[in-house]
Amino acid sequence: MNIKLIRADLPANLKTLELHPFADFHLGDPHCDFKHIIEMINHVRDTENAYCILNGDLMDSAVRQSIGDIYSANLQPMEQLQQCVKIFDPIKSKILAVTGNGNHEARIYKNDGIDMTRLMCAQLGIENKYTETTAVLFIRFGENWRKKKMFYSAYITHGSGGGRKEGGKVNRIADLASIVDVDLYIHSHTHLPLTFKETFFRIDSKNNAVTPVTKLFVNTSAQLNYGGYGDIQGYKPASTDNPVIFLDGTKHKMNCIV
Repeated sequence: MNIKLIRADLPANLKTLELHPFADFHLGDPHCDFKHIIEMINHVRDTENAYCILNGDLMDSAVRQSIGDIYSANLQPMEQLQQCVKIFDPIKSKILAVTGNGNHEARIYKNDGIDMTRLMCAQLGIENKYTETTAVLFIRFGENWRKKKMFYSAYITHGSGGGRKEGGKVNRIADLASIVDVDLYIHSHTHLPLTFKETFFRIDSKNNAVTPVTKLFVNTSAQLNYGGYGDIQGYKPASTDNPVIFLDGTKHKMNCIV
């Protein structure tokens, strides 16, 4: 089993869980919407039932040998790391999982063998929540009619590819269901905030039956205002509205709003 398993055992008194997948902040990029980032983090800090996942490309990580503009950056890589530690410190107890497979942080790893996201997690004291690739996250919280905590599973990955068109980006996240059977799939990288559901028939071997189950797919936004590389390459402006996932703590029910 090569996929890392991360477990989050949360309070039984939570009736609903707000799950915020944060990714593609691109700290250091001059077009980074830092004000919006702080607003989202403060919401998690100030909301009892709000938690988050960090899903790659938090730092822009442009270096001389990589794609990216090192001359326009308003923070250098070390400063980006320090900024990440500073802004996430108030909510470090609310971070459920961190993926390290962002293509931007990979620029530094490829050139120098330094994993910036792992360093961030080590400084925050949450290295046990870190995966250098992908992870399956098990979440337990709330209480159902049997007086047991509700259980949800999520597959999280920063992702790759997707192309320019919306259809290609949707296909990219839909394909994750062929990797592992979970309730929730969280993908980033393509900067298109979207969500959809599909039905899947799961084998019930105990009862010799099949059970229809709902799968929720979520793709996160990027916190970048229009300009720079996107403008030069003719990409569409992307919404910075980030999806928020809602998990029910009394019955198995998932929803997402953008």
